[in-house]
Amino acid sequence: MSTVSDNPNVKSIKHMAFAVRDAQAALSSYAKYLHVPADTKIIDYPKSRNRVALFNLGGIEYQLCQSMDADGRFASWIKQRNAEGLHHICYEVDNIEQALDHAKSQGAELRICKACGVYGSHPHPEGHVAFLDNDAGGIEIEFMQVYTPEELKKYEEFQGI
Repeated sequence: MSTVSDNPNVKSIKHMAFAVRDAQAALSSYAKYLHVPADTKIIDYPKSRNRVALFNLGGIEYQLCQSMDADGRFASWIKQRNAEGLHHICYEVDNIEQALDHAKSQGAELRICKACGVYGSHPHPEGHVAFLDNDAGGIEIEFMQVYTPEELKKYEEFQGI
């Protein structure tokens, strides 16, 4: 009998991103049914051309992601499936290179980060991220090695934040 063990590369779920047609309308449903604050801020990200409602529910960050362009990342995903839904899960890892090495040793390939135009691990506002070109049951996989406070300060100084 085999036993299931935790993946040593994965610490937790960092966030779950949902592709939605309208972030405000989706947020209204979460507010109505799950008591998420209705005044949750919706943020526009010009670089990636997404509008996102961010909130925590049950200890997990949710991202309700609306493309600002008709052919954007989330709009295209919705069109392919003819439905809104769970787009990707971001897994927080201690060491992104080890997580990627393990995934690649199992046949995974890297997907380009559409916001940055980069394959593999690269800096993002919260940490180093990478996307797999393989999914798990239709759900995309992202890894993030979250910045330490010192790394975050360096990133923000570099970005002029």
